[in-house]
Amino acid sequence: MAPPTTPPPEHPHIVVHPPALDGSRRVTLGEETLGVASHVDDVAELLRLADLYVTDVEESELVEWQGGGPDEWPGLHEHHEHHQG
Repeated sequence: MAPPTTPPPEHPHIVVHPPALDGSRRVTLGEETLGVASHVDDVAELLRLADLYVTDVEESELVEWQGGGPDEWPGLHEHHEHHQG
């Protein structure tokens, strides 16, 4: 038998894309979009839902952070401010 043409995904290529205008970041696995994250915890949850149990998304070699690291969520701090009336 011939070996399979595609190797098993032992090292999935997870990419956290650069922040959008609202600060959210798209998370992809290869060509598949897993979802949109607005916090590093969202990235971990998206990976969990995809059955990718990455223990530390901030330090894992499986996760490629583009356009800034796990602390880069520009624009989102505005959503957490409390407006007094």
